[in-house]
Amino acid sequence: MLHGIDVSSHNSANYAIQGLDFVFVKVTEGTSYTNPKWVTQRNRARNAGLVVGYYHYVTPGSMSAQAGYFLDKIALRAGDVLALDWEHPDVWCLDKDRWLEDVKDAAPAHRVVLYCNREYWFNRDTTDNAGDGLWIADPDHAAGRPAVQHPWTFHQHSWAGGLDRNVARFDTRAALREWAGA
Repeated sequence: MLHGIDVSSHNSANYAIQGLDFVFVKVTEGTSYTNPKWVTQRNRARNAGLVVGYYHYVTPGSMSAQAGYFLDKIALRAGDVLALDWEHPDVWCLDKDRWLEDVKDAAPAHRVVLYCNREYWFNRDTTDNAGDGLWIADPDHAAGRPAVQHPWTFHQHSWAGGLDRNVARFDTRAALREWAGA
């Protein structure tokens, strides 16, 4: 398993990178918020040779507008992973599916994954659509052992030390890069 974190404006732009293979960086929320630290956070990961992913926190409203707002901020490189952070209680399953589809259509060379917790996956999701991979938040279970039957790609297993800790279901960073299209 590979190890990574996800960061947002709540985290330092100078986060620790030792022992990491990947980092997901929050870029946007809705159609009006951009993480003011995202470029610095991304550059820290890139300069360390880590696999980089970006995520968007979805809010109620136009999924197409939110997908466009998110993608317009990023100068994508081969191997960048794109993720939808589905946590807002007023965003429904069909909205989630629309965002995943819109982003995949706009960036077909990139993996597009769904981040959600087990409550959303079991009780709000009606389509089992996680795009190209499920990034499941399950801090109640050990790293790499989330309590879901669906194949998962990333597992957020801990929020220790002020950072969201994740593992990826790959044996090597090269395997993750290949999956991501680098």
